[in-house]
Amino acid sequence: MHSVRVFMTTTDSTDTRSTAPWATKRDPSGRHLVRRLLPWLGAIVLISAVVWGLWPKPVLIETGVIVRSPLTVRVSEEGKTRVRNRYIVAAPVAGKMRRVPLKPGDAVEAGKTVLTLIEPVVPPLLDPRARVQAEAVVSMREAAHKQTAESLAALKAALQLAEANRDRMRNVKTAGTLSDADRDRAETEALVKAAEVRAAEFSLQVIDYELAQARAVLDRPDGNGSNNLIEVKSPVSGRVLNVRQESETIVAPGMPILEVGDPADIEIEAEILSRDAVTIRPGDSVEVEQWGGEKPLKARVRRIEPAAFTKISALGVEEQRVIVLSDLVDPPETARALGDRYRVEVRVAIWHADDVLVVQSGALFREDNAWKTFIYRDGKASLTAIEAGHSDGRLTEVLSGLRPGDKVLLHPPDVVKDGSDVREKD
Repeated sequence: MHSVRVFMTTTDSTDTRSTAPWATKRDPSGRHLVRRLLPWLGAIVLISAVVWGLWPKPVLIETGVIVRSPLTVRVSEEGKTRVRNRYIVAAPVAGKMRRVPLKPGDAVEAGKTVLTLIEPVVPPLLDPRARVQAEAVVSMREAAHKQTAESLAALKAALQLAEANRDRMRNVKTAGTLSDADRDRAETEALVKAAEVRAAEFSLQVIDYELAQARAVLDRPDGNGSNNLIEVKSPVSGRVLNVRQESETIVAPGMPILEVGDPADIEIEAEILSRDAVTIRPGDSVEVEQWGGEKPLKARVRRIEPAAFTKISALGVEEQRVIVLSDLVDPPETARALGDRYRVEVRVAIWHADDVLVVQSGALFREDNAWKTFIYRDGKASLTAIEAGHSDGRLTEVLSGLRPGDKVLLHPPDVVKDGSDVREKD
């Protein structure tokens, strides 16, 4: 036993001496091979991840189907309501107007409701020079009156003499005593004198009127009496729309006081661009939206005014616009709440077809002065040129290039090209 132990010890010492200190010890389990492969495995995984990340993926898109349906092209513009017939009540005479008791919205009745009272202005006092002139005019008219009266008396005397001579000649019955010429001369002279008397009487009446007018300049009537007040009454039945002058003030003839009209009788006024107005005709259907109700109101175009006007847009661009007037067709009871100058949205129909091939406008885009779209086929985007017709902004008429049932890409992103892989959204 002792010799065996010595032998084993000697063997271990010999192995130890034959192995270099820097030599790698072998792992009897083979784990050193796995450690050597780990970096390579990591590099492979990293490269695979990069390749997978850079590999092109299908683009998620939305699609629309080409169908046949009715299409109506409309011109949309802001509009406003207005009373069809509005009346501006003005002062009939100059004077002191009393305060207007009415407020906007008050009901008025034609010929009965007193809108205000006007006290005529008292004529101003005459200065000494003007009074002397006025008195001289009165004296001149009085002298002319006396002169005309004397002339009338002389003409009446001449008329009596002419009638007496005529009567004497009528009483002579003996033939051959008076000639026919003498008889005719007497008759004519009587007629002429009678006409001169009537003319003098008319002249005397004119002188009387002129004398009264001259005396009125010297008179200064009292304007404080209640009999001098002038009542301004409503010309129509309806409601007060606007009071332009409410307080008591001095008014001149023709000065506006208030506006009167019937708010139930309204029309729609829209300022349409001139290039769109030329396509509108009287009788075209109109939809009135954004008026405060749930459903749009139906209306008809009544008139397109022939003269345009210049209007500055919100962007500072000069635009030529035309006023288009429309009438409501069978408005509901809730529409009676609309008043004067209410804002609405007007959509005028300028073209309509009952059955056309349409595509959603979001699927079309311009390229090289041509309309194009992407057709979805077996997961691929196929670029196709089409011929577009009328459009209402949401749907566009397709004249050629597409067929019913085709799927097109809606709002395709810029990364989509002809032949790109695409996938529909769920």
